[in-house]
Amino acid sequence: MMSTAKVEGFIVQVGGQTRTQLERTLRDAGVHLNAYAETLLAHPAFEDPAGRTLRIVERTVEQLGLEEGAVLFQVFAAARNQGLELCPLAVGPYLRLALTDQVNAPDSVLSAGRSPTGAIHIASVPVSEDVEYPKGFYLRVVDGQAWLRGYCCDDTYVWTPEQRLAFLLPESH
Repeated sequence: MMSTAKVEGFIVQVGGQTRTQLERTLRDAGVHLNAYAETLLAHPAFEDPAGRTLRIVERTVEQLGLEEGAVLFQVFAAARNQGLELCPLAVGPYLRLALTDQVNAPDSVLSAGRSPTGAIHIASVPVSEDVEYPKGFYLRVVDGQAWLRGYCCDDTYVWTPEQRLAFLLPESH
């Protein structure tokens, strides 16, 4: 597996479980969820249990060429320019289950109106344009506890250069 939780060409099996099975698997693995993650898990994207194997890579906003940070659509555009794709929404919980040794976050703050330290955001197409509806998942370990959390942000939120995101590496790479 991984020792530093830097996702680089990490292979993850996504799908293959019903929503109920996935929720039980997360619970059995000791994964904590926030209310936003629970909202996202109720999305129709989790109704199709078809499984597939995906290659996931991690990049910081800075590694995408955005040294000053950028808003989400700019981050996603920069990733596409590097040949990366957005992940299906379902990648979040399956990547959380696969990353069993993600490094503990340097602080225990769970919600502060800013990007949480030590988080890996899953770059996925937002499923709603409503700013109150979660945009996607992020993975974080706080005080030794694995979390799958959902997050909200609007179109003006600037992602800082050090923020980490997981993208889909197309099969042609």
